[in-house]
Amino acid sequence: MTAPGGTEAAALDQSSARRLLKLWNEQQSAYVAHRDHRFEAMFDVLRLHSPDDLTILDLACGPGAITDRVLTGFPQAKAIAVDYDPILLRVARGALDGYGPRAEVHDVDLVTDGWENVLAGRTVDAVLSSTALHWLSPAQLLRVYTAAARLLPAGGVLLNADHLRYDGSAPTLREIARRHDARVQQETFDSGALDYSAWYAEALRHPELAGLAQEREERFADRPPQALAPLEFHLAALRAAGFAEVGTVWQYLDDYVVFARR
Repeated sequence: MTAPGGTEAAALDQSSARRLLKLWNEQQSAYVAHRDHRFEAMFDVLRLHSPDDLTILDLACGPGAITDRVLTGFPQAKAIAVDYDPILLRVARGALDGYGPRAEVHDVDLVTDGWENVLAGRTVDAVLSSTALHWLSPAQLLRVYTAAARLLPAGGVLLNADHLRYDGSAPTLREIARRHDARVQQETFDSGALDYSAWYAEALRHPELAGLAQEREERFADRPPQALAPLEFHLAALRAAGFAEVGTVWQYLDDYVVFARR
């Protein structure tokens, strides 16, 4: 295997990678209440709208949480998973290795023009993402949505699950959502789940991943957190990107699954 930077590197064994994926799912459940419900909403759309042998593009796939669920729940499906974090890429490759050629994992920077060239001219039936695209600025998000639209045939769908925070026009709802987040995180961490930083610390205990810490830091050094774009911006950006129908298929407080049909 070749590391993201182009040097030979040892693969993370499947057992260790699957364990880290499990810990990731537990960790994410602290930050996303009812996380499995949002996945089920996404997959219901796929079951009812997409072919059984669909191909998905998993944007900012992390350690492979969406791809793992899709390839388990849709036995004829294939997935192309992309991310820019070298540690998460290495975990995803190990965790998804058991799916063989049904799963591809690629090192892709969504901020760069032409990132979609990794598909080498192929189209996909669905573009999925979860708790990831908030790292993009509004302008970058519009470019990603526009590129995603070009990858989908007529009728293809995009589903993006993320927190889309309430703004100052809904102060009561914003405060309720903030307090709910704090309560869920406290309860989940008290039950033994790792937080975000602790998950990375656990990952770096593996020698196959420890050497990627500096590269990860360098890759994201000039990318500060972005202000979260509201739901209205996502819907408008998807329309501007060329999608024919946009809306939401799930909501819990300020957590949404945004839908767009090509």
